Amino acid sequence: YLASFPPWVFLASEFVDLQSLYTTGEPVQEQEYVALGGGIGSFAWVDHIRIYGVKPGKITVLGLEQKPYARYQRLCENSQIPAHERLRSGSDSCPDNLWGWPGYAWREAWQEVFSGEVGSALKRMWQVFAEPVLADTYTPMSGRVFESIDREAERIGWSKMLMYGRIRAIRKTTDGRYAIAYSIPNASERSHGYLVGRYVHIATGYPAIRFLPDLQNYRQNTKDFKSVVNAYEQHNHVYKHLENRGGTVIIRGRGIVSSRIIQRISEVRQKNPKIKVIHVMRTPVKEGYKFGSAQRKVENHWEFQPYNWPKATWGGDMRSMLEAASPIKRYELLKDWGGTTTADRTDWKEIVQEGLDSRWYSIEFGQVEKVERNNQGKPLSYIRTQKGLLEVAADFIIDSTGLEAKPQNNPLFADLINRYNLPLSPYGGLQAAKDFEMREMRNIRGRMYISGVLTLGGPYAAIDTFLGLQYAAQRAADALVAIKAPDISYLNGLNSVWQWIKWATNQQP
Repeated sequence: YLASFPPWVFLASEFVDLQSLYTTGEPVQEQEYVALGGGIGSFAWVDHIRIYGVKPGKITVLGLEQKPYARYQRLCENSQIPAHERLRSGSDSCPDNLWGWPGYAWREAWQEVFSGEVGSALKRMWQVFAEPVLADTYTPMSGRVFESIDREAERIGWSKMLMYGRIRAIRKTTDGRYAIAYSIPNASERSHGYLVGRYVHIATGYPAIRFLPDLQNYRQNTKDFKSVVNAYEQHNHVYKHLENRGGTVIIRGRGIVSSRIIQRISEVRQKNPKIKVIHVMRTPVKEGYKFGSAQRKVENHWEFQPYNWPKATWGGDMRSMLEAASPIKRYELLKDWGGTTTADRTDWKEIVQEGLDSRWYSIEFGQVEKVERNNQGKPLSYIRTQKGLLEVAADFIIDSTGLEAKPQNNPLFADLINRYNLPLSPYGGLQAAKDFEMREMRNIRGRMYISGVLTLGGPYAAIDTFLGLQYAAQRAADALVAIKAPDISYLNGLNSVWQWIKWATNQQP
């Protein structure tokens, strides 16, 4: 039954008639504004249009989570960033506060002053004043970010707008809107329906977790899901085993998640020092990416910068440069800027240096040809190095190569791309205009917008950051005002001040 929904006639159509949806017998809900995804990207857009004047009754959010940060929180916890650890995000990147003030550093310092921790509060203020030259960049604790989103979600009526469901397919309607076919997963049965909206925003996040092919093959062949894990999977058993018995861990991938995994292992080593980490990297890194007179720092073959992209890509000259460029030029610029890296944090660099000095952490350069199980039941990696073939047995292999960003790897977007011949950027993301509209999906007065990693290679570099999601949400909200969408107006002057006061005093927009 699941395979028969949505029906073939729906999938085969470029335009569907609204009346034909009602004749299917499935429930049909019509709405003005629709947010698809239900994550932080959807939350940022809904937060904007609510503050811009749209009432909760005019908005429906379709997603699979009660909390807008639920999936992100799971990924954080699995990659060893619990509530008390800090994210890689700036003080002014506030998903709960579209004005960005007061930022997280100010809020944390304010709480610490009232808790009697004046020295710690002064440290926060010094960080935001002196970063990144004289101090490590300030980053907020994940738990406090989630608490702040909870507060704002309650304020704007998020739960009243939320509808549980998985998006199955999207089609234009003959009356200038969009029909979204969805399923509601249930333990005993699945029900289906259609949601019809005129102004649609898509922010479904990363399509999938990336898993290296040789490690996928190992798991498929051996059915061993304990020894070979992805950093974004739940894998606390690895650290419990290391704490109790020690062992050897191979880490694949070089970036922010690898840094956090190494930090977590270094904490476990305080209880059991009989732990070794072998970090497999494809090539050495002796010199960081350059652009103009700027160059990234490199230490021990790790490339560092304070944020995942240069801060000028958020709202400075690099942002303007990228937005004005052609798709090919954007691709070249993004390649020159070098993509995401590891955060420039003193504690992480010290852990790596101490590990190298003490020889519990080592780096091997080469290409992994295959991974198979040895006679002891452990994963054995065959690494092709300049010195020849190296065989390394380990208790665990952790894949920290990241998340899959290409929309073609998601059936929903693969179908949408094929049906409407949607263009892709040279990076493989969906083509978005400067206001993040998908122009090819325009339908009379109907508009469809998109944000997040799905727009990789588009007009904005820092697309999968908190501030990037807010930037895309604001551009899309402003575009709706410009076309005179109902119940929405610009947030300017005294109106903005009044709305900020409402935010500060926790009143509904």
